[in-house]
Amino acid sequence: MHEALFQPLRLGAIEAANRILMAPLTRGRSEAGSVASAMMIEYYRQRASAGLIISEATGISVEGLGWPAAPGIWNEAQTEAWKPVTEAVHQEGGKIVLQLWHMGRIVHPDFLGGAAPVSASATTAPDHAHTPTGRKPYEQSRAATLADIARIIDDYGRAAENAKAAGFDGVQLHGANGYLVDQFLRAGTNLRDDDYGGSPENRTRFLREVLERLVAVWGKDRVSVRLSPNGDSQGCDDPDPASIFGAAARVCQDAGLGFVELRQPGPEGTFGRTDVPMQDALIRSIYTGPLVLNSDYTAAQAEADVASGRCDAISFGRPFISNPDLPQRIRTGAEWAPNVNVPQSWYLPGSAGYIDYPALEPVS
Repeated sequence: MHEALFQPLRLGAIEAANRILMAPLTRGRSEAGSVASAMMIEYYRQRASAGLIISEATGISVEGLGWPAAPGIWNEAQTEAWKPVTEAVHQEGGKIVLQLWHMGRIVHPDFLGGAAPVSASATTAPDHAHTPTGRKPYEQSRAATLADIARIIDDYGRAAENAKAAGFDGVQLHGANGYLVDQFLRAGTNLRDDDYGGSPENRTRFLREVLERLVAVWGKDRVSVRLSPNGDSQGCDDPDPASIFGAAARVCQDAGLGFVELRQPGPEGTFGRTDVPMQDALIRSIYTGPLVLNSDYTAAQAEADVASGRCDAISFGRPFISNPDLPQRIRTGAEWAPNVNVPQSWYLPGSAGYIDYPALEPVS
């Protein structure tokens, strides 16, 4: 079944065996010090039949990581802990790239010794942050100085080098979901009047400079980016998404990225919803490399969009939580196992709701 989804695909230098990708999923199972845990080895190994795994978002620095028990990649201990994860995926014949994350204003001061988080401008996210001592309202960020920007770009470069040392097949820049790169892109959170603010071209400068640093480490064909071009995300929005994300697509095209992934919820989305039109057609008219779409796909919808040429692959997120063998289930038409005890089991520590979902057949 779903023949189009099981054609091989070249994502830059990465050869994907199928077009069913695993989207990045924060799961909160890291150990103290933001170090990948032994459970994470099994978790990723179980899901290695994806054409490509995009890892959970992984912090590039202390400053950029504000999620309890999320992993990092800024020091040697973290780098060493990721090595058995990538080895396990490769032993199963899979491919895995590391998603690089700076949360910007979404980092609560509790993670920073009380200091204000950094963002494009001095703004405050709506709602509440998850902190080690419970949910707390976000606090106002401070606007990044030019020295901050240069330092953060260096942090991305160091994280990319560590990802290479850890054995990943490439890196993906997290440019979506209202985090730091997105905060620079969108007019609602970027109030700057310097070379990083104002016009769409200026607001994409930070994106371009980070990508240039990643490409310098990995080569353009092993670097990708995730964008969320339609609708509000954690209070991050833009009144003219076509303008800013058209400019972002041009940056991706000029950089020659291995692929671009878009998270695009619709009006009936089950995890975020919006009436803002999807921007994939515009982005595809500018960026000519492989395009991956994400958000609330069924197998039939995925097959239709790949077969029609709307995109080249689909990344599935939450379905991969409870279906470690999702490609096999799609191929055979088997029922998808539902997530249970959600969202608690997504983020709580322990193996329950993490590595205890059965596959159709034992994973060898």
